[in-house]
Amino acid sequence: MGISIADSPGKLPANSARLTDGLNVRQAHNSELFGIREGSSIQFRAESGSFVGFLNGSLQSRGGYNLSLQEGGSIPLVDFRLRPDPGNAMRLDVVSGDGKVWFYIDKLMYDLVNGNRVLAIYTADMRVSRALAERVGHPELIDAPAGDMEILTQVTRQGGGGVRGTTPSPSHYHGEQVVGQPAGVVYQADLFMQGISVSRVNSSNVTGPGGSGKVVFAPNSTLRNNVNAGSAATTISGQGSAGTSSALWTAWIPWHTKFSGNFPPYGNDQHPFLIWNLYRVNADGSIEQIGRSGVKHAWLTTNQGCAPGEDFDSQVLGRSCSDTYGTGNNDANEDLSFRSEIIPATNQWGRCHSLFDPGCVGNNTNPNPSDDGFVRRMVVNEAQISNTVNPGASYLFDSWYLARQDINIYNSMATITGTPTFSGGNWTFAGQANYRLGSVTDRWVENLPAGTVAQSSELAVGEGHAKVAVRVTNLGNGQWRYHYAVHNLDFARAQTAGSEPNLDVLSNKGFNQFRMPLPVGVNVIANKFSDGDLVSANDWTFSSAGGQLTWAAPAGASLDWGTLYLFSVTTDSPPKSGSAVITVAQAGTPSTFDIPVLMPAPDVIFKHGFE
Repeated sequence: MGISIADSPGKLPANSARLTDGLNVRQAHNSELFGIREGSSIQFRAESGSFVGFLNGSLQSRGGYNLSLQEGGSIPLVDFRLRPDPGNAMRLDVVSGDGKVWFYIDKLMYDLVNGNRVLAIYTADMRVSRALAERVGHPELIDAPAGDMEILTQVTRQGGGGVRGTTPSPSHYHGEQVVGQPAGVVYQADLFMQGISVSRVNSSNVTGPGGSGKVVFAPNSTLRNNVNAGSAATTISGQGSAGTSSALWTAWIPWHTKFSGNFPPYGNDQHPFLIWNLYRVNADGSIEQIGRSGVKHAWLTTNQGCAPGEDFDSQVLGRSCSDTYGTGNNDANEDLSFRSEIIPATNQWGRCHSLFDPGCVGNNTNPNPSDDGFVRRMVVNEAQISNTVNPGASYLFDSWYLARQDINIYNSMATITGTPTFSGGNWTFAGQANYRLGSVTDRWVENLPAGTVAQSSELAVGEGHAKVAVRVTNLGNGQWRYHYAVHNLDFARAQTAGSEPNLDVLSNKGFNQFRMPLPVGVNVIANKFSDGDLVSANDWTFSSAGGQLTWAAPAGASLDWGTLYLFSVTTDSPPKSGSAVITVAQAGTPSTFDIPVLMPAPDVIFKHGFE
């Protein structure tokens, strides 16, 4: 935006005391610290220990920033105030001494700690206000995240609303009997994705549609637990049957911070995980996954909008409760690890020898990993999102919460459409719309152009799920193009050592071959493979020998969970129903799976000239 920090008067030393020192709670790393003037205060509401919203007043910092603008002006944010937004009780405006709102704070992750004597806002998105975006000539960046804020403040006066409700007894975890119901009627876990928005959070060497710099996107993701309590009701409106759970009795979802202890019902620090991805649908109808994130470890739930009595613990998501992980939070270095550490179908984390516990000592010995060069972020190259390099392309972004024993993974994931746009030196994901629960592969085979037929098939086994979708387009002149999207959702044949809570995931490989019969007389005209990473060294090889269309991974490579690869072939034959084979990369039984697909078939009627 052309803004730099000229100086930071009043900034405290990095090791200054904080109100949560000595408590077993989260604290930000690599933050810049400022004190709060004791003469300033904000009133807020809490119900049963859950933060409801700000009321009035303001908090004033001791010190702050002097911001220099590219054209020579400046914005003084020294002794800035945090003031409740008059139109949104869950937002704080960042106000300079002249009363102008330059930023605002939202997506708060909060808790009342130390006997309700400290309001700990562990993280919140600090976003660009309209006034700031227009002041510096970047209107496209209104609401863009510019930073992350932690607020720790004493609660000096309180009524009765700060007391948490008692934990209901007996517990309501997945598989537990529902009291008063026939034997075998149990609570079931079914977590829903409720909403997604996407922001650019970082970049490197970007120059625009003709460039090759890196761009990092991250979502603001809101989830909601199932609402059912004995009868079916809609959890997510506007999504048809996908928005209503088949589980009539809602299970609690454990939400324990990593390394915080061992808790029911799994005897570990179980919590959900979050991943996100970016896909490009090319002008020829093919789909490529051009960006994929690491794994975000969830660590607290704010339990908004819960059913009565269901907000009793910030480490348990109760019935009907919602929670949001903001953009900055999802991009937090201390929460991001690797997909290779997770057994996705069971949602077990191999924390032994993980990024955070490399020595397998059972503690978080690496709480703030060093800068990873975007390795654990969702990174795309400018060429992958350029409208000049990819004319006629459209884009899909998905986000997915993985919760242990979730009975329906498809309502825990959702997609939105948008267009990567370069303006004023910045990339944005513009025009976000068309929110839809479900997998991107199912969405890809809908609303097909003329001359195209499609099919989507599912593999659902104990080791996980995968989808194989195909689009077949009649190109004319006796040619047909087949685009296959093989989407490994949560399939992994894992090798492990030890047991929870110190489980060690040695490998969690997916698939390493995709093939189908090539009938005699069918000629291959062209083929294509894309794993979306722009690295040719790990591309799969293609062969049409031996009566098979075969794509095979190089040694050591595999199509792992949360990942979609594109396999395309153009032939001189129309489609028929058939079966493709995917091969598991790790030894075991079965070694392959058959999945129904549309595949090339010889045109028997015209093969010998009969009409």
